[in-house]
Amino acid sequence: MLSILINAYACSPNMGSEPGMAWNWCVNLAKHCELQIITEGEFRDKIEEILPTLPQGKNMHFYYNPVSDEIRKMCWNQGDWRFYKYYKEWQWKTYLIAKDICQQTHIDILHQLNMIGFREPGYLWKIPDVPFIWGPVDAKESFPMAYLEGASLKTKLFMQLKNTITKWQLQHAKRVHSAAKRSSYIISASSNSQQAFKKYFQIESPLLNETGCYIQEHPIIDKSQKEYLDVLWVGKLDFRKQLGLALRSVAKTQNPHIKLHIVGGGNNLPYQALAKELGIETQCKWYGAVSHEEVQRIMQESDVFFFTSVAEGTPHVVLEAIGNNLPVVCFNTCGQGDSVNEKVGRKIELSNPTTSIHEFATVLNDLEGNRTLLKKMSENCNERQHELSWEKKTLQMVELYKRTFAVYK
Repeated sequence: MLSILINAYACSPNMGSEPGMAWNWCVNLAKHCELQIITEGEFRDKIEEILPTLPQGKNMHFYYNPVSDEIRKMCWNQGDWRFYKYYKEWQWKTYLIAKDICQQTHIDILHQLNMIGFREPGYLWKIPDVPFIWGPVDAKESFPMAYLEGASLKTKLFMQLKNTITKWQLQHAKRVHSAAKRSSYIISASSNSQQAFKKYFQIESPLLNETGCYIQEHPIIDKSQKEYLDVLWVGKLDFRKQLGLALRSVAKTQNPHIKLHIVGGGNNLPYQALAKELGIETQCKWYGAVSHEEVQRIMQESDVFFFTSVAEGTPHVVLEAIGNNLPVVCFNTCGQGDSVNEKVGRKIELSNPTTSIHEFATVLNDLEGNRTLLKKMSENCNERQHELSWEKKTLQMVELYKRTFAVYK
């Protein structure tokens, strides 16, 4: 059994986002490997409560490197760039902890797991004579500025600055390039990231989306005789998620048989006003923020999952839709573009809002008029669940470990 030292800043059971992603990798990898895991201490109680209940728990050895509550707040406040200073310091201390572990315990591979952003590769790569793997890594080159139509000037300037900084860092960030050079593998979290590593690092990076699908055995419900096409949109009400574009796409269909169900927290008043302006207020149902269980129920009753986000990692909500046998309509970008294929959904390319609205409207009308195709897509979701499952992705990661170890031994 290979011995792996994992750097996972955010790691917690029973959570989504980065903490849940790292936990799922660790809890599945521990079925095949012995893990030494360095993480921040915010979720220590949750980890130590559940660890003794897991058969593979004996293969998971945690080391905690806690930060202050103030730094944790910065971390949770996405967009607070002050956090990177403290995160860099955390990575250095983690490197020192990792060096001590390597002196006391035999380690076959060092793995920089999360957070998945490329800007902070940590320092595990500085430890000599042990192979190093980094990823999955999100290294998208830029936010598609065409989709900031209607956003505030402040938001536009911020995203333009961020795009400029991102390109500079991809080209010049010394520690990023040092980590990349030292890596046996850099694993890309999306096809966009693969393209960036090829362009800026001349690296062929294997693709392995950072999050996996839970296998769910829901019966296929025949919805082919329904009067309405129930289209579900789920997300935070911010510019990245493009709810306005979804509303305009439904309006563009000019199809009264399409109903849009909107789930998500945030200020929905501007969007409700837009729906009224577009003349589709009676076709929209607003849920606000609801429980995870309620989202699953709504998914199982819906016909199409309409995911209009233009900037993501691999959105777990898309995998949940597939897990609920719900066909997906989305952009062919980020992790959703890799997860959704023609068997379980339809994708359009990023272009500009006007073109996208027309193309999404065409897709929605086609699906509303072809319920047999929708039923077939629903049936195909079970196969896609298995292809995207944590078990399948874990085996892919273990295979990369084995290849790396074979070269070094």
